Amino acid sequence: MRRAAILALLVLWATAGPAPAATVGTETGLPIPRYVTLRAKEVNVRAGPGARYPIEWVYQRPNLPVEVIAEFDTWRKIRDSDGVEGWVHQQMLSGRRTVVVIGGERLLRRRPEPAAPPVARLEPGVVGWLEGCGREWCEIDVAGLDGWIQRAHIWGVHAEEALKD
Repeated sequence: MRRAAILALLVLWATAGPAPAATVGTETGLPIPRYVTLRAKEVNVRAGPGARYPIEWVYQRPNLPVEVIAEFDTWRKIRDSDGVEGWVHQQMLSGRRTVVVIGGERLLRRRPEPAAPPVARLEPGVVGWLEGCGREWCEIDVAGLDGWIQRAHIWGVHAEEALKD
């Protein structure tokens, strides 16, 4: 009887498949993954979650959007728009959102319409403050210029993410 029970448990375990991925951080209770912004002019990115791990590189671009993909104590594993990952201390991150222009040169438009007059031309890598997003367009502020850009032309917003518009 005991042998049959153990066999049944092994069969259930083997056929259950992988556990679903966590959708909230174990430390903050906030969604994982989520976008945040680098707070400081210099942010050390470490090989692991702690000061004892070596610094792999240093970001020197405040307000750059990054994606939090894991949490451990006061450390956050982040990924940038190039897919590079590493660990930073939570104090180096801000919840205020920015986005970065991706692909080629993009137009910032006066309204969320393809034919709306342009406000500015944006080069890849330009960072703007995120004001809100609809289904296809996001409102951003770049150096005091407010306008709309297609969601597909920026990095820093999840496709399914609903933001105040």
